[in-house]
Amino acid sequence: MEGAKNNLKFTGDDFFADKNVCSIVLEVANSALGAKEVRLWARTLTPDDGGGWRQVERGARPAQAVILVEERDAYLGVEPATDGRFPCFLRARSGAHRRIYFGRGEARGGDTAPDILPYDSSRPASFPDNGRTLTDDAFDFFVRVLTNGKVNGDNVGPHGDLLLEFPYAGPPHQDRVAKAAR
Repeated sequence: MEGAKNNLKFTGDDFFADKNVCSIVLEVANSALGAKEVRLWARTLTPDDGGGWRQVERGARPAQAVILVEERDAYLGVEPATDGRFPCFLRARSGAHRRIYFGRGEARGGDTAPDILPYDSSRPASFPDNGRTLTDDAFDFFVRVLTNGKVNGDNVGPHGDLLLEFPYAGPPHQDRVAKAAR
């Protein structure tokens, strides 16, 4: 985290190591997804002043909103189908090659890739091309793409407090739970 603010010089310090996160974990059998690739994304809604709901966060791939400084709120408030209107976003090219294209308009070759995460249950999960396992270091991938390979990652790696079975997310950090109860 601090490396992102320090000209992408990462020290390996994990800002989130002692932080708790709100997680929703779903376990879905591959057979329930069908034979075709699914394209996943999530969104967070909050009540608006008119009694409806307003989208305040969304995503499938990590760190997309980080590079959208001026248009971040607009990006977070819409669905992936409109991603082509933003100045920076992840675009897919053939095969496993991915690049960030800066600028507006269609992706080269007409292969637009909005902020979705594809998953084909007939292949093993592996970020960025087929879902994501809990130990895939998605941020390292994003940093490599963003810097065109000049920075290989944040030197943090996956968290060691994951569970081997459902619900997979480790238990809350007790010191933070105790502080919240006070």
